[in-house]
Amino acid sequence: MKVLIVDDSILFRRVMAEVLSSLPEVEVVGQAQNGKLAVQKVRELQPDLVTLDMEMPEMDGLAVLDALKDAGSMPAVIVVSALTRQGGKLTMQALQKGAFDFITKPDTTNAEESRRALQAELAPRLKALSLRLGVRGILRGTAPTIIPAPPKPQGAPTGSALDTVGARMARLTGGTKPDLVLIGVSTGGPNALAVLLPALPRLGVPVLIVQHMPPLFTQTLAENLSGKCTLGVREAVHGETAEADTVYIAPGGRQMRLAPGPEGSKVIQITDDPPENNCRPAVDYLFRSVSLQFPGRAMGVILTGMGSDGTLGLKLLKRHGCFVIAQDEASCVVYGMPKSAVDAGLADEVLPLEAIAGRIAAVVRNGV
Repeated sequence: MKVLIVDDSILFRRVMAEVLSSLPEVEVVGQAQNGKLAVQKVRELQPDLVTLDMEMPEMDGLAVLDALKDAGSMPAVIVVSALTRQGGKLTMQALQKGAFDFITKPDTTNAEESRRALQAELAPRLKALSLRLGVRGILRGTAPTIIPAPPKPQGAPTGSALDTVGARMARLTGGTKPDLVLIGVSTGGPNALAVLLPALPRLGVPVLIVQHMPPLFTQTLAENLSGKCTLGVREAVHGETAEADTVYIAPGGRQMRLAPGPEGSKVIQITDDPPENNCRPAVDYLFRSVSLQFPGRAMGVILTGMGSDGTLGLKLLKRHGCFVIAQDEASCVVYGMPKSAVDAGLADEVLPLEAIAGRIAAVVRNGV
């Protein structure tokens, strides 16, 4: 994978080059200290990936993305952002303009710690991107093919093997209507949520989302989505009651769980519990809390993202008969989290992104 590093700091470019060069099958083909030079080098070097600083002289990162898109020469882009409110705002805009993903600059004064932090952030993203580029290379010149899941053998139980007899019987007698919608998402999430959430009508239930993001970024994400949706969208606050027709996004860098409150209410709790699956917030953490405190009362949705976060939580939800939707491979930026759920036999339906909102509405209104 050929990589171009774009950053106005010579020191950071040097560290990035060292980290990227240490990764297998990665070649750093060039560096640029400003946006104008970056656009020129993309034309000359034809990199597969650009690591792009947002705040630079002459031409900032957003202008670079616009110029590359206009020129029809857009490589994959990983945004390198400052861990600030302004950095979060710029990152959200960059993702909307087509950036593949983002990382934040390490908040450390030790060069070796910075290298380790960058390697931990970059390695899985480059692996996911490499797989995506490989698939695109195979499919280049052909229309994407969506392969339906094989039919279940006659007499096979509905849903996961972890379903209890009671859960299966509940389905046979008409099932139940969920009074919670849980969504887990990671890489590609902001754009996926920008498609899904505006398409959701008022359903009379709360929607809780875990999107893998650092502190400050989730507040910007919630603000961006709020103006596009019929439902209210906000970053969750500790101790508040989960209200119907409101979307709650777990705060970046913290865990979110749901607990029973007075008179049957559902109380959101924000904690500093340790990361799970190297993630905080973690999808498993939220899903597990709901499976324990509100068994059989939720439906789960797993969207685009790297890794397998959410799979263990979905197994617990499925034990109580919860309905699960996974995003299909063709519409995912990274088919990691949904694939893990599908491979584990946890998905009742695998759908393209554009079809998920309508199916959520149907399940909430009519039951499984």
